[in-house]
Amino acid sequence: MSKMSTDLELVKMAGPVMGTRWSAELGLPDGTDQAILEAALIAVVARVDTQMSTWKSDSDLMRLNATPIDTWVDIPAELMLVLARGLEVGRLSNGAFDIGLGDLVRAWGFGADAADEAAIRANLNQPRRPTHELLELDENGLRVRKLAPLTLDLSGIAKGYGVDQMMQVCEDFNVSSALVALDGELRAKGSRPDGMAWSVAIQNPEIGATLPFSMLELNDAAIATSGDYRHWVEVANTHFSHTMDRQKGGPVQPGIASVTVVAADCMTADAMATAIFVLGPQKGGELARKLGIDCLILERAGESIQPIGIGPLFNAPLEIPVSAPA
Repeated sequence: MSKMSTDLELVKMAGPVMGTRWSAELGLPDGTDQAILEAALIAVVARVDTQMSTWKSDSDLMRLNATPIDTWVDIPAELMLVLARGLEVGRLSNGAFDIGLGDLVRAWGFGADAADEAAIRANLNQPRRPTHELLELDENGLRVRKLAPLTLDLSGIAKGYGVDQMMQVCEDFNVSSALVALDGELRAKGSRPDGMAWSVAIQNPEIGATLPFSMLELNDAAIATSGDYRHWVEVANTHFSHTMDRQKGGPVQPGIASVTVVAADCMTADAMATAIFVLGPQKGGELARKLGIDCLILERAGESIQPIGIGPLFNAPLEIPVSAPA
């Protein structure tokens, strides 16, 4: 059988990173040095992990966390970019997205340590100042300092940035057909080698569900989901997600099952999905409409899931795949 007119071969690559896996589906022309391309993808996700991991004591982020307050710390350009975007989304969401809640993440046992009941009780219902008021960036000088005690955690944005960096590698190699992913965050370029759009599943948030909630056709856009069904704990028969709420001093209260955001880049989609998830269906929906964000909120309503589509992308019937605008 002859090849499509695009003359591209679908090649799949994958590997471990950040406690999860990265993957890439690429439409490559004959003669592409796949080994060099794969090595470049591995290197770029490893660099993000080296700089931004909270599981590596020698990462640049953990080095910053260990530095005393009011002390300038030199950091790499990539980490500066992610910190700056994190603080920007924090301002836009009035602190709902906050990169300074690493101590809460650890206290609840979602980090490298076991849950700390004393720390949980000490922080519950104790709102704190948002991190965008407590972290000073010198973007030109590539240095940063804390103005108060802070434990930074970039789990709500770093993977999205990693996906964007993977796509940048693809663009550097002149790849025109790509779907790259890191955990549940994805970004697509062009279409599949067969001419069809990249098809992405929106996960059903019901525990144990095997079929997706819906499907989405993605073209030249990124998608990220924040939900309560991947990492969670159960306390007194109540299900708590790993996402922390600055105002409550603990996990987001039950209600929203997941938020899926489609944006031009995955770092923005990742952070905005978390911000909307923290805010809840009403305030989160208001923020999405105000900022013109395409998102799908899946709200728990008793034993069922109630979808709330915001923006032209998700106003289409969800049983029919829809395409992200270019």
